[in-house]
Parts: sequence; structure tokens; C-alpha cells
Amino acid sequence: QVQLVESGGGLVQPGGSLRLSCAASRSIFSFIAMAWYRQAPGKQRDLVARVTRGGSTNYADSVKGRFTISRDNAKDLVYLQMNSLKPEDTAVYYCAAAGLLATRPDYWGQGTQVTVSS
Repeated sequence: QVQLVESGGGLVQPGGSLRLSCAASRSIFSFIAMAWYRQAPGKQRDLVARVTRGGSTNYADSVKGRFTISRDNAKDLVYLQMNSLKPEDTAVYYCAAAGLLATRPDYWGQGTQVTVSS
């Protein structure tokens, strides 16, 4: 078992930036991949960004060039730097950890709300 705790969400104006953090209760190096997902009201939960144990990353097309995922294995932290935020980025953002298949998370955080509005 592992607990994932997100922080850093909030209200930001369009064009602004936020950095989300995800703290894990055990070594994130034990997971094949760490990821951020998001879910807007009335929509499905979608992948935003993923980083593998080896450091490879992939992003949703809608956030490429604006968001950056990173991991600090020494501190068991995962970050999502979000720049040039748009109203359509408004959602609950979830941290996820995958133990076997990188594309299939086994553990989820409770989520943090990000609202982009003027």
C-alpha cells in the first residue's frame, strides 16, 4: 500500500502558473511510473502526464509545451509544473502510481482542485 497526497492546487488567472506536488508514503522508485490525471465535471478522468522509473515522459496533446512532470526519487515527490494555464485546464488533478503496467495506475491520491478563471 502507498498513500499519495497532492498539494498546490488553487485558483489562478488565465496565463498563470501553478506547481502541483505529490508526496508518496514510500519510495516512488518502486513504481514503474508516476502520473498526473485530471477530471473535469461531467467528464472522464484523463492522463495529463506520466514519468517512468527511467525518466521517460509523455504528455496529453492539450498540455504539451505548457506542463512539465518531474520526480525527485530522493524525496519521494512528483511534481507537475503548469504554465500558461487556460480555463479548460480547470479540473481536479490526481496523482497516480503504477506498480506493474505504466498505463494502469494501482494507487490514487485524493485529488487537488485547479481552477483557472479571471
